[in-house]
Amino acid sequence: MKAFRLDELEAERAANDGAYLQFLREKNMSVGLYALDSGEHDRQQPHNQDEVYFVVSGRAAITVGMETTQVARGSVVYVPAGVAHKFHHISEDLRVLVVFSPPEA
Repeated sequence: MKAFRLDELEAERAANDGAYLQFLREKNMSVGLYALDSGEHDRQQPHNQDEVYFVVSGRAAITVGMETTQVARGSVVYVPAGVAHKFHHISEDLRVLVVFSPPEA
């Protein structure tokens, strides 16, 4: 079994000065923690994998393709592979679990 604590993952991500920390990689998926602070810009590009975002904390809008919705703690968003997407109007520090399938390259 592999088990993780969000506070420990956040500390590791912050210590590495990165917005993204991949903490699990398996044959059919990978999982990471993505962090964007209030007012920050999301610079990610479309990925070659399907993604599921689970918002752990914070508030923002996300645009996937041509659709936009508000997200907050407990929101789940699916992003198909190859589709442009961005978090924006981040009004509270955003912490998001990201599941990629297949694993992120």
